[in-house]
Amino acid sequence: MWSNSPMETYAFAKRMGENLSGGEVLALDGDLGAGKTVFVQGLAAGLGISEAVTSPTFTLVQEYRGGRLPLFHFDVYRIGDPEEMFEIGFSEYLSGGGVTVVEWASLIRDWMPEHTTWIEISYAGENARDITIKNAENSREK
Repeated sequence: MWSNSPMETYAFAKRMGENLSGGEVLALDGDLGAGKTVFVQGLAAGLGISEAVTSPTFTLVQEYRGGRLPLFHFDVYRIGDPEEMFEIGFSEYLSGGGVTVVEWASLIRDWMPEHTTWIEISYAGENARDITIKNAENSREK
């Protein structure tokens, strides 16, 4: 998917969020400033979440429960050891009936469940982004 602006990235993710049913795990990767958090903001809007969505860089996880499904938003950029994910109850979030999104998920690739959908957001120009979505089968070999 090609996005020419943050608004297009947001709109694409919002449509995706509108079609989620719970239990999905989305892994987001891309350079700093590529639009991962904008993507999560759109996803949250598609889930009916109206509160402000920010990157949980220093808190590791933000929970949003104001929509039709809960959203569990992780940012593992600053994680020191993948074991920290399980110390905070990562597996419980995965089975919590909501949508789990992990920014910088490649840092904990081996800890992500097999049914993870991998989303790579790459720079394709000043405001343009290339958004690539892969299912678990074609992303594990990276």
